[in-house]
Amino acid sequence: MRAENRRFYHSLAALVIPITIQNFITNAVNSADVFMLGYVGQTELSAVSLANQFQFLLSGVFFGISSGVTMMASQYWGKKDTNSIQAVMGIAIKIAAIITVMLAVGAVVIPETLMRIYTNDETLIYIGAGYLRIIGVSYVCMSFSQVYLCALRSMERAPLSTIISTTALVMNIVLNAVFIFGIGGAPKLGVMGVAIGTVTARIVELLLCLVDAVRGKVFQIDLKIMFGRHKLLRQDFFRYAVPALINDCAWTVAFSLYSAIMGHMNADVVAASSVAATVRNLCTILCFALGAGASVLLGIEIGEGKIEEVKRDAKRSCYVTLAVGIMTGIVLLLIRPLVFVFFHLTQRASGYLDFMLLISAYYVVGQAMNTLLIAGIFRAGGDSRFGMICDIIVMWCISVPLGYLSAFVLKLPPMAVYFILCLDEFWKIPVVYRHYKSFRWLKDITREFEM
Repeated sequence: MRAENRRFYHSLAALVIPITIQNFITNAVNSADVFMLGYVGQTELSAVSLANQFQFLLSGVFFGISSGVTMMASQYWGKKDTNSIQAVMGIAIKIAAIITVMLAVGAVVIPETLMRIYTNDETLIYIGAGYLRIIGVSYVCMSFSQVYLCALRSMERAPLSTIISTTALVMNIVLNAVFIFGIGGAPKLGVMGVAIGTVTARIVELLLCLVDAVRGKVFQIDLKIMFGRHKLLRQDFFRYAVPALINDCAWTVAFSLYSAIMGHMNADVVAASSVAATVRNLCTILCFALGAGASVLLGIEIGEGKIEEVKRDAKRSCYVTLAVGIMTGIVLLLIRPLVFVFFHLTQRASGYLDFMLLISAYYVVGQAMNTLLIAGIFRAGGDSRFGMICDIIVMWCISVPLGYLSAFVLKLPPMAVYFILCLDEFWKIPVVYRHYKSFRWLKDITREFEM
């Protein structure tokens, strides 16, 4: 049993460590934007935070598509069927391209209209719209790079995925600093500098993915296979990946509506909420990496037909994630005083932020467990439908209506509204745990194909 434990933890660490580094770099760049703009001004920080809700929506789309790729690619990797993995990538890239082009056109053509979804403050709308016009270009680049990086992780090449993301995103930090502060004689572009830095990083990330694809380290890209007509595989992708995509889009849009609800209360709430989200995202990187790593590891085991090992390793993943979630909450409590050193907020915004960090300290435990189970363990076994139904009911039938009523009908204080919105993860726990114990999520979803 000890040898099995060591094997599991070693395999999980081999996936989780590079994913954690990659997620940390990604979040560090986003956080660097917030930190740097905090020195420019609270208004600029708030405007970019609201404009980036569309990037947040897009991240939900990519998370859903990537979950579909991971579900299928990891199981096919367990069988070493790289042709099927290529075909899955092609299906995912086509779906991602359609969605990103639509959102990019909206960001470039009607940014003011999009900004009005989140705020009625004309200053925030003006600054955010200028940012969106530039950043929209980066959305299209991600349609290939994000799917490709996900496929690398599913084939146990997470270190390369991390190197590519790290290279591009470190460049983003450097360019942000150059254009925000005018380092080295560059023009001080402020918010526009952040947008230029991000677009450049996404282009570099895309080019690095293309270079690796051409090298063919694991398999040679065959466009006829990748973009061919694979009727049964396409049916499987839509059966398993589309519920994950709907799930993550429903979750992301609902979470974005939380920001819209808070954004229509006052500017101090917007600033405090964006800082709290930044700090929480940085602290929960390991929790989300555990979910991603467990999904790949369990998917490979299912593809190899090791069903009893899957059950044991799923249980081990739960224990690890619960412990990490509790430690994350403790870390959030300990660093609360340090957060105020890095941000120049009004007195009222600082009071809001202090309360939000307290709530975040226990919120992350529920978030960690639900992410592992719904987006990690269940999807590893091809079960994306349960999470879709669960999140739609909890977020759209309970949390969003309660948030709207509390803010605009009952007109409760902002922090009461924030507390109500942060109950969403805890409504899910009983039904999610019951589904986990049933093992109805555990299925081999691969097929035998001739290509």
